[in-house]
Amino acid sequence: MAAELTAHQLIAQHRPTLDLALETIRTRAYWSPHPEHPKAYGENGSLDTAAGKAAFDALAGTRLDLGQPGTDGWVGGEVSPYGIELGVEYPHADLDVLLPAMQAGQKAWRDAGAELRAMVCLEILKRIADRTMEFAQAVMHTSGQAFMMAFQAGGPHAQDRGMEAVAYACVEQSRTPETAEWTKPQGKRDPLALTKRFTPVPRGIGLVVGCNTFPTWNGYPGLFASLATGNAVLVKPHPRAVLPLALTVQIARDVLTEAGFDPNLVALAAERPGEGIAKTLATRPEIRIIDYTGSTAFGDWLEANARQAQVYTEKAGVNTVIVESTDDYRGMLANLAFSLSLYSGQMCTTPQNLLIPRDGIRTDQGAKSYDEVTADLARAVDGLLGDDARANALLGAIVNPDVKARLEAAAGLGEVALASREVTNPEFPDAVVRTPVIVKLDGAKPEDEAAYTSECFGPVSFAVAVDSADHAVELLRRSVREKGAMTVGAYTTDPQVEEAVQEVCLDEAAQLSLNLTGGVYVNQTAAFSDFHGSGGNPAANAALCDGAFVANRFRVVEVRRPA
Repeated sequence: MAAELTAHQLIAQHRPTLDLALETIRTRAYWSPHPEHPKAYGENGSLDTAAGKAAFDALAGTRLDLGQPGTDGWVGGEVSPYGIELGVEYPHADLDVLLPAMQAGQKAWRDAGAELRAMVCLEILKRIADRTMEFAQAVMHTSGQAFMMAFQAGGPHAQDRGMEAVAYACVEQSRTPETAEWTKPQGKRDPLALTKRFTPVPRGIGLVVGCNTFPTWNGYPGLFASLATGNAVLVKPHPRAVLPLALTVQIARDVLTEAGFDPNLVALAAERPGEGIAKTLATRPEIRIIDYTGSTAFGDWLEANARQAQVYTEKAGVNTVIVESTDDYRGMLANLAFSLSLYSGQMCTTPQNLLIPRDGIRTDQGAKSYDEVTADLARAVDGLLGDDARANALLGAIVNPDVKARLEAAAGLGEVALASREVTNPEFPDAVVRTPVIVKLDGAKPEDEAAYTSECFGPVSFAVAVDSADHAVELLRRSVREKGAMTVGAYTTDPQVEEAVQEVCLDEAAQLSLNLTGGVYVNQTAAFSDFHGSGGNPAANAALCDGAFVANRFRVVEVRRPA
């Protein structure tokens, strides 16, 4: 097919947006080109809520033919956490055919240069944004997120993270000039003179191993970081969450074709039930970059065994909040209740351990004992989720049976301060919806330590009684160092405690939120401004997004000749 998108058109349309993104990652101010309210959609060619739902419904029972080489069969079988069968089939690839086909287009993509690659990436993101409401349904029915969260996190926030990666890729690739004239004086002799050309060259094929809970939000940074730096990208979605990433691949292939590039620069690797192709792919010599979000066990395996690849992992951590004192007790409880409840705690940033001095805390409502703080937090969660309609809108659905099993087992670990209850979803009666459980543990008892020092992914939190603020800080340090943390929170009015917590987070490389009582929560981060993870503790070896996340996806090759 002849190119329909010229370089001039792409640059004219997307350069202003890229310039704003570049300025924002420098200032770390608030900015987003993607509206985060559904009412903003339905104009300028984008789908509104009803059209997005119709587009999603139309996919049921269809075969998503991507036109990839090496297709040797069809796979499917996704069932929504809300209880409906998606019925979409995807191409299954013969890797010995697909991977060489992906490599074939890399030369032209490399030679296109960093700016044009960025513009193509932004065109892909624009077309994804035009179908945000369709993606919201796809994310909702593969992750179990409630609609509003699936729309925001799976739509504009994911698109922001993808664009952020493109911006960082541009910065890193432009650090070295394209050419240089080099002259070295030689005294009375003629100077030595060379002309030098510097070219960013891709590492090879990037592999994105998708996750079940945030397929686009966690998938887009690696996908666009690798693509913008000249690499082909193979997307291996989680078997329960194929559709959002398959639609992404379909759009990317269309844009690449229209821009005159090989569509096989982006491809999908869906798998048969139980096939487990991630390990096979991860050690193939063609795979030179891996982006992974998921369990610590497989993340550790990738880091140890995918030796031919640059591996970026976001694994598990034990997120901790120290509750030492507050000047807004009601605001603190409301903020924590929302953080514990959002998406049934199925976020890598949800707080798990709440470290509370056993002698109580100081508040603007007077002294509160450990038991009072725990009981008041339980009441705050109960109040937030007491109405089933509101509970469904916040909790979404339990994403898989493993989360449900952990939730049910948690009640046996200690005294239950807040019991989990079942919530009925009238629109989706087969959905498994559960409110959080809060279990009281003692930080001084070795028998309780195994529970609170292990990640319990899902709507489970531990109110851990500690001897003092110093004890809390000590437990925080040990937890982050040994288990890792994506987020740390603290509530304190004591400057010395604040300083001690901050020092731990600086020493152990953990992102810290202090005294959040309003509409910003410890488990949320904003693209272009907040770093998601640090890459400096066991929870993740990379941060979304910084220069280090993109800089090693390419190398600079120099060609020099006499001037």
